[in-house]
Amino acid sequence: MDQDTINQFGRMHASTTSTKPKVIGIYGVPGAGKTFLFNQLKHELGEADFYFFEGSEVIAALVPGGLVAFKQLDDQEKTKWREEAIYSIENVCRATRKTGIVTGHFMFWREGEEEGEMVYTPSDLKTYTHIVYLDVPADVVEQRRRDDTERSRPSVTTDHLMRWQQAEKDRLRVLCRENSILFSVLGPHRSSLGTISALLRDFHRHTEEHNLSCAEAKLDEIMSPRKDRLETVLVVDGDRTLAPVDTGALFWAQLTASQERARGSSPLKSLFSSPLGHSYDAFRQAALLCEDAVDDQEYEALCSDVASQVTMYPEFTTLLQLASRQEHIGVVVVSCGLRRVWEKVMEREGLSSTVKVIAGGRVSDGFVVSAAVKAATVNHLRKSQKLYVWAFGDSPLDMMMLQEADEAVVVVGDKETRSKAMDEALPIFIRNHGFRAHQLLLPRNAPPRLDITTLPLITERDIIEKIFCRRKIPMANFATIATHKTSAKLLATPMRNSTTVGPALREAHRRAGAYLATEFVTEIIGLEEYGTPHVMGHQSTGYRLQHEKQTTIVALMRGGEPMATGVHDVFPLAMFVHANGPEDVKLHHVQFQAQVLLVDSVINTGESMIKFVQAIRNLRPDIRILIVAGVVQQQFVDPKSASCKAFAEDGHIRLVALRDSENKYTGSGGTDTGNRLFNTNHLP
Repeated sequence: MDQDTINQFGRMHASTTSTKPKVIGIYGVPGAGKTFLFNQLKHELGEADFYFFEGSEVIAALVPGGLVAFKQLDDQEKTKWREEAIYSIENVCRATRKTGIVTGHFMFWREGEEEGEMVYTPSDLKTYTHIVYLDVPADVVEQRRRDDTERSRPSVTTDHLMRWQQAEKDRLRVLCRENSILFSVLGPHRSSLGTISALLRDFHRHTEEHNLSCAEAKLDEIMSPRKDRLETVLVVDGDRTLAPVDTGALFWAQLTASQERARGSSPLKSLFSSPLGHSYDAFRQAALLCEDAVDDQEYEALCSDVASQVTMYPEFTTLLQLASRQEHIGVVVVSCGLRRVWEKVMEREGLSSTVKVIAGGRVSDGFVVSAAVKAATVNHLRKSQKLYVWAFGDSPLDMMMLQEADEAVVVVGDKETRSKAMDEALPIFIRNHGFRAHQLLLPRNAPPRLDITTLPLITERDIIEKIFCRRKIPMANFATIATHKTSAKLLATPMRNSTTVGPALREAHRRAGAYLATEFVTEIIGLEEYGTPHVMGHQSTGYRLQHEKQTTIVALMRGGEPMATGVHDVFPLAMFVHANGPEDVKLHHVQFQAQVLLVDSVINTGESMIKFVQAIRNLRPDIRILIVAGVVQQQFVDPKSASCKAFAEDGHIRLVALRDSENKYTGSGGTDTGNRLFNTNHLP
């Protein structure tokens, strides 16, 4: 960086507050080849997207008198100028919107001294977004230093260089995690210019937004061949969901054994317990750890070894095999783990052609899977591709994904192997986010999480029955009309009797609402089990509407209230809302709900009902809507009508009614249902 650039950008840091630019540090002991690589990279990468800085040259351009004067300064003054240099680099990168590549020193260590002299500054840690470390074999470095005729380098032994390198790597690894800096060690298997250039290009373009975009593009690619036939998709986590193992832990244990390393804690465990947590940066760092440890060939072999140790739960094997035979059902494994491991497991089970895997593990995969990516995957399937999604997961990393799904299943394994943190996460999501789900016990004798009232049980048989249901409703099935049922005829008689008015008519409507709820709504939505005390003193199994606590009953005022009361009698845990118009349905009425029951006594043209549906769709585009009515005009449910076609194509709307009618007459005065219900016949 020349003096003109310094003058232009060097002291902007006092007032610049825009987005942090990407700055990549290249570190290594003196003699590791930083300058040689730096010059190669300038030629290989070009300067369209990158800005190159030799650390010592930046300092020389800033300090009056250059490097000679700098070396005469005390430690405090040196630190000041080093910080000024890194600020200048940061501001050049911000102003030019380029990624900076900087060579520099982390520490100096004279042989014979107990420890080295750290020359990094706190400002370095605030500025760098990535650091790569040239881990050249110590004997090679020692030879290079002896052969260097351009610089005078102190003589050091190979043993000292090894200690120096290890000290730098250990300290950098900790500092990088504490400061959200991605750190990569470039060993001999990653020393080629092509490999390093590809890595730096990846650093340049990769952001969390780019990562998500790549994951969604992969998902679209998977779904594209069957997009016109798919209705339901199963999104399944891998580790401890499909099988009772952690494939990441198996991978690192296998690697440790194959390289005869000293056994210690898993690198992933220390990574995810660091300040990075389970963030996007943490999963990117996990991929870099894998790259640092093994080359592509060894990685493939290790993934094969790990896959051979994975035995899927038989229940999931059966479920995926059955689902794979259905044209309207898709299955995708979305894992924070290693893509190649789960692909090999699917290959072994004969599922590789139908069950695809979205996961990372290597930089070449293009993206990593975090909790946010899992959730976005489900959201994309539901909202962009209009598919009904079942999600299966076992840990807090799956909670956002489960929350986004139409149907959420928490897989509960043996108490010894399952996620302990999930017991803390579940109550929080249930209490604060209205989370609803079922729990699947694998094996079946595993103790349930929480209690089966809060988190109802579901079996693999239940799941199979439910997912095999067609989601796209044929227009003929959109409306369920009970006109010709003998029970409906009995219930409709007092409702049509002109002498039945006031409380007696309201009671008739209430009974009709209770009948429709019991006979038809439960059939369409389904039931869930819950624990109930038996008269003999033990616990028994009871049944209620599926997601009854997350159901909203909307009474279209005023004619719909008596019938809605009957529906509420059958579903007492549901929320009850009075609505004079669509504007009375608010976000908090539907935000955390699974379904809405719109109840009215009479549907004529359906204009009012359509407005209610549109209002709810504006608040929650994905929520299930079930219309409950006493009588509906035949024109409204005619398969050729625009309203019927629109509702049927929505896929999440159904209608049940006690009877239909050819009569297009709209009542008034004594013939208006609302007036008859509330003895206001004198009103127009």
